[in-house]
Amino acid sequence: MRRARELLAFCCLVLSTTGRPSRVLCFSLSDFCAQTLNSDVKPGFPKTINPNDSAVLKAARHSVERFNNCTNDIFLFKESHISRALVQEGNVLDTEPQSHLGTKNWCHEQDQHEWIVKGLKYMLDMEIGRTSCKKTQHPSLDNCDFQTNHTLQRTFSCYSEVWVIPWLQRFEVPVLHCQ
Repeated sequence: MRRARELLAFCCLVLSTTGRPSRVLCFSLSDFCAQTLNSDVKPGFPKTINPNDSAVLKAARHSVERFNNCTNDIFLFKESHISRALVQEGNVLDTEPQSHLGTKNWCHEQDQHEWIVKGLKYMLDMEIGRTSCKKTQHPSLDNCDFQTNHTLQRTFSCYSEVWVIPWLQRFEVPVLHCQ
């Protein structure tokens, strides 16, 4: 806090030597910055979001799709419960796929070009469960019911981070831990 005020005072001193801003502007700017620095809202920090929010549900679905692509299970899994969801605005490391045809394989590293863009990062704690749909059938997960056969039922608790660039409709799942 002290450094921020010192920096602000230095900026006011420099600006006042040019004759442009008035001393009143510097004091009002100082008051504004002091209020901003003391507030509980921190830009770029994760915020809690409703787990039933449509964007959270989309992010969870992308996490499950990655899980399904990375496992050898013959059945598809889908999200059963999202216990906690956070969203963070900020810079996203975006990657350009080798080909715009088909889907990207998130299980293995690929040679890709990378750049930083603005986007959203969703952090999800959720449970996923095995469905009765087989991977070979390629059904929509919305039409898949959870396993009713007790010997085939399986659930995992997962933590996932999903990077979203909304205006490009891009979703990436760089972090997915399930146990």
